Amino acid sequence: MLKSLYISNYALITELNINFELGFSVITGETGAGKSIILGALSLILGQRADTKSIKIDAEKCIIEATFDISNYRHLDSFFVNNDLDNQTTGCIIRRELTNSGKSRAFINDTPVGLNVIRDLSNRLLDIHSQHENLLLSNDAYQLEVVDTIAQNAKALSAYSQTYLQWKSLQTELKQLQKMAEKQASDIDYIQFQFQQLSDANLVENEQYELELEQETLSHAEEIKSELQKANQLLVEDNMSLSLLKEAIAAFSKVKSFIPEGNNWLDRLQSTHIELKDISAEMNAFEERLEFNPERLNWVEGRLSEIFTLQKKYKVNSVKELISLRESLNLQLQRIDSYDDELKSLKVKIELLFEQLQADAKELTTTRINACVPIETHLVEQLTLLGMLNIQFQVAISNLQDYSENGIDEVQFLFSANKNRPLQPVTQIASGGEVSRLMLSIKSLVAHKADLPTIIFDEIDTGVSGEIAHRMGDIMQSMSVDMQVITITHLPQIAAKGAQHYRVYKDESGQMTQTHIQLLTDNERITELAQMLSGKNVTDAALSNAKELLLNG
Repeated sequence: MLKSLYISNYALITELNINFELGFSVITGETGAGKSIILGALSLILGQRADTKSIKIDAEKCIIEATFDISNYRHLDSFFVNNDLDNQTTGCIIRRELTNSGKSRAFINDTPVGLNVIRDLSNRLLDIHSQHENLLLSNDAYQLEVVDTIAQNAKALSAYSQTYLQWKSLQTELKQLQKMAEKQASDIDYIQFQFQQLSDANLVENEQYELELEQETLSHAEEIKSELQKANQLLVEDNMSLSLLKEAIAAFSKVKSFIPEGNNWLDRLQSTHIELKDISAEMNAFEERLEFNPERLNWVEGRLSEIFTLQKKYKVNSVKELISLRESLNLQLQRIDSYDDELKSLKVKIELLFEQLQADAKELTTTRINACVPIETHLVEQLTLLGMLNIQFQVAISNLQDYSENGIDEVQFLFSANKNRPLQPVTQIASGGEVSRLMLSIKSLVAHKADLPTIIFDEIDTGVSGEIAHRMGDIMQSMSVDMQVITITHLPQIAAKGAQHYRVYKDESGQMTQTHIQLLTDNERITELAQMLSGKNVTDAALSNAKELLLNG
């Protein structure tokens, strides 16, 4: 239940603190006194978007804080666990803060949360039925929601929804696969040509680098041969490097024992001699193998030209990328070949899932059909009590043309308040007063099934008066046995039935208009009810009538 509401710097409210009790509470006040301001503040607790215009003039920040008693709603424990929030088990504080710079923050038990989290929790704690919600009766989705609430079919609806989403997802996948198959099938000749061209090229990953080196060698074969011969002569002929180095080694070996580093130097000289001999031998062998080969050079240049042409055509920079492209084209060709099998497999899955969808939808429909009679019986009984003696009400369920996210059922509330009028959709035939009574009857039915702690009615009594107002008050009073009911009303017949009575009023004595709310004493209630009956000039008759209303409330 809603235990208290604190409002600071919101619209015409500087500071307001209201404590609420269990049972039936009523709020009254003149038109324009600020009742809608209090509801606007509560709507922020329900997660509605904030508007900086709501902040009181000259204030930097406004705060709305609602405290709820959730000690009897242990099923909410999972919400706190799933959202990693402190759970005080008995109390819960929801707070919104708005700054004049446009920033908005939300808190649950002093932990910052997103609006979606605060909305999820508050909608489990509080329902505000404002006047415009009567328009919901024209909404097919709302009528379906009422039936589902009474049917208590959350499990069946969840199972159906999961199947439906999977079915729709597979249908989307099928369309995409078909589109892809059609496109690639139309491109198959070109893909095949590209793949064949790259396959016929017999590309090897390091081939380009090696060919470019060979091209350089073949292009300079005579020059290389001449210079290698010269270098070899300088190394191996008499009085050249190797001979001189050999003589140096022989000379040094005679005196090495007299030098501390002698052995080390001798080893290095011998290693150098061996290394130079190896180099000379390799250079000689290479020079003998090397010959100018115009045919090989032409082939190498032709092969490089072929590789460069392919790179340019396919807009890549290396043989490795050409090979990667070839593999990709090969996979595309394999995929095209496998499309028929994939499409066939996917269609089988869709057919099986559609059978499951039909079964889930049938079970869902059954739960809704079973809920129709209890709904019709309750509403006819309630509306008869509310003065609609010839009421006829029917929940009509028909099939949609296709499956939707909520099943294949279309729900329509049919209504007639007169003997000579056939049943017609509620929105086509019901008057304002009839809609008000119907919505109250629906709310009284739904509230208990939804296990809702608190419901607030904002002038749901619009369009009724007299004895009907008494009976509407009785229904709200009856609802308050199992839940907290708060109603904003202009009717004294309903106001007299509240266990607590609050009055909203404006104070214009200061420099700024202020909205206040007070819990009335018994004597103050009598005066308030008398004013509601006769206006500001309270008569003795009005006072007497007010006392009688309270006595019989």
